[in-house]
Amino acid sequence: MQRFKNILMVLNPEVDRKAALDKAVVLCRQNQARLTLFSVVPEPSELSSYADLVLDIPMPNLLSDRQQWVQNILPDLKKQGVDAEIIVVEGIQFLEIIRQVLRAQHDLVITTAEDSRGIRARVFGTTSMHLMRKCPCPVWVVKHVQRRPYARILAAVDPSAYDPDRDALNPLILELASALARQEKAELHILHVWEMFGEQYVRNGGMNEQEIKEAKEYEKKQHRQRFETLLSRLDVSDLKPYVHLVEGHPDVRIPELTVEQDIDLLVMGTVCRTGIAGFFIGNVAEEVLNQVDCSILTLKPEGFVTPVHLE
Repeated sequence: MQRFKNILMVLNPEVDRKAALDKAVVLCRQNQARLTLFSVVPEPSELSSYADLVLDIPMPNLLSDRQQWVQNILPDLKKQGVDAEIIVVEGIQFLEIIRQVLRAQHDLVITTAEDSRGIRARVFGTTSMHLMRKCPCPVWVVKHVQRRPYARILAAVDPSAYDPDRDALNPLILELASALARQEKAELHILHVWEMFGEQYVRNGGMNEQEIKEAKEYEKKQHRQRFETLLSRLDVSDLKPYVHLVEGHPDVRIPELTVEQDIDLLVMGTVCRTGIAGFFIGNVAEEVLNQVDCSILTLKPEGFVTPVHLE
């Protein structure tokens, strides 16, 4: 796969980096890509009380300690034929990551899925979710325990006759998923989830079951035609992909299929609309990301503008 040439690898000593770093190394070696190891230390104001009372760590040493920790990773990378630049900064993690992407024009961010806790467990922690919503380049969030190489990759597409941004993402999703499937020698699964628009309103409006059945068959036919047209644009015949046209809600059916097919990597788009002051409003992708238990590669449409700015 030749797309990614300038990779940003996010490192955090609190999470296991091995699976994510392995992916970064493979991509760098195959693409002759640049690799930057990037780590963010919380600002002293955020850590001073905790460090003084619990860890008894002198605050001035945090930045240099983190730099040394990242530096210790370099010899192993060198043995694998990969040279890397190191950048360690202070700040809020997701903001500094996105600012680094903007400064250096990285074309991929790789990070590790954070542990989740709380009543509503989230597979991906706050930083990963922020990145997948706001980072202008693709974000690859790698599961801690991951088969190497991947055995099954799922591309979730949504061909639409009404949403140009969403429809424009589909060829890119298929291109990346198929390239990764070839690289990993993995099964390729392609999924489109559809539902009849306004079905509940139609039922409440007095249509009988036969009329509803006919309407749904017509709707399914339209979705199948758009799905087949999309698939015809990219030659993946060598992969013999498993194609899934599934009725239901995407935020339910996509996670279900990742479990049913034992998917290792989900490739999908995140198309967010913005509200007051550029804050992102939740969409289907966000709901899916909260539920799946596999690695995820998320893509933005062309022309996406992040609300994060360089200072």
